[in-house]
Amino acid sequence: MSLEFVDPDNYESQLDAKKEQFTQLFSTFELPELECFASEKQHYRMRSQFRVWHEGEDLYFYMTDQDTRQRIRVEQFLPASTLINELMPRLVEELKVSPILRFKLFQANFLSSISGEIMVSLLYHKVLDDEWLTAIKALKERLSKHFTINIIGRARRQKFIVDNDYVIEKLNVDGQQLIYQQVENSFTQPNAEVSVKMLEWAIDCTRDSEGDLLELYCGNGNFSLALAKNFNRVLATEVSTPSVNSAQFNIAANNIDNVTIVRMSAEEFTQAINGVREFNRLKEKNVELSSYQCNTIFVDPPRAGLDDETVKMVQQYDNIMYISCNPETLKNNLEVFTQTHQIKKFSLFDQFPYTHHTEAGVFLVKK
Repeated sequence: MSLEFVDPDNYESQLDAKKEQFTQLFSTFELPELECFASEKQHYRMRSQFRVWHEGEDLYFYMTDQDTRQRIRVEQFLPASTLINELMPRLVEELKVSPILRFKLFQANFLSSISGEIMVSLLYHKVLDDEWLTAIKALKERLSKHFTINIIGRARRQKFIVDNDYVIEKLNVDGQQLIYQQVENSFTQPNAEVSVKMLEWAIDCTRDSEGDLLELYCGNGNFSLALAKNFNRVLATEVSTPSVNSAQFNIAANNIDNVTIVRMSAEEFTQAINGVREFNRLKEKNVELSSYQCNTIFVDPPRAGLDDETVKMVQQYDNIMYISCNPETLKNNLEVFTQTHQIKKFSLFDQFPYTHHTEAGVFLVKK
């Protein structure tokens, strides 16, 4: 993670500049008025990671300035959640006085939730033994007096979990509370408040939908569960096994019975829907693709965007909802989609304030 320069007094001006740049990039398209969803000005990141510097008896977290390569000591980090900032100094003081826990420690990763849970992963250049495990359990017991916390120790080919490798997030979305298991090292939206705005935007886009929803790149079911109430059924795909497992956990935790998650990549699903290949994973889930009446497709691809065959497949649907973390690949995909579809909603979500990164939402309807 790069070092973010946070200036809450100038948040609006940096967002205006981002909106202008974003609008200019897509100026060749026929667009509706841009919707913009702002972030909190500080304490908006639910996860952060820091390197650990050892200097005599001292120990501290640091980040590296990407321009100057200078090491910058970090005692508080304004972008990170209040919970992360509360834990950081307590954890540093605990590590300083424990030779077992501090020796060969080189990184600490934090994952928090707005519902009050936090997890820290400690990364080492050494073998973690029983003595370390005893010490880390004692540390968790002390910190648990002040935090709902889990701790993970990682070293080469080792992973110790005390007691879980996830946090439980609870989000109030469109009048209902949704529960999400968020696992260490699995993708989750970093800005929880903006994530809620994205979910509610997606619900509004599809509120009067008919039939079923097909979703590609569903992750832990973040959007799948929020959108389930707008459709008869939801069929969602995700290639990451930990994310699929979390999605299944989340379906059960939210008592949702009309969502099916299949572990497949978008490319594999395209092959399946086009009859190029048969997949046992669909048979194991008793998924008959012909039984679904999907008028709407939702995609949230990685930075590379959609491959050419998936773009063609997506074009077959009446309604396309697209969340993008890369404006350049979104633009490329839209050049194809707008041949057959009209852009009805065009939105900017400020997931990453004070950076050049933008998150976009587009809703298209077949012409």
